[in-house]
Amino acid sequence: MKYQFITKGVCAKGIQFDINDGIVTNVEFMGGCPGNTKAVAKLVDGMKADRIAEILLGNDCAGKGTSCADQLAKAVLEAKEKEIA
Repeated sequence: MKYQFITKGVCAKGIQFDINDGIVTNVEFMGGCPGNTKAVAKLVDGMKADRIAEILLGNDCAGKGTSCADQLAKAVLEAKEKEIA
């Protein structure tokens, strides 16, 4: 299932990825810091949504209370719930 997520409070405007049986692939950030977002996307490719959330949830960028990585964690959890429903 292709999933799109609109981010809040970060430079990236959105995130899209595929999720099948809780496994996340093909992560792509729209905007943000290219080096960081591309690295995060590569690192999480093929991971379970729960593991991504475990690692990245709560990661903060410059005191914003969130980050692109944190937004990805929220997105994959949301997508996982929709996939189950």
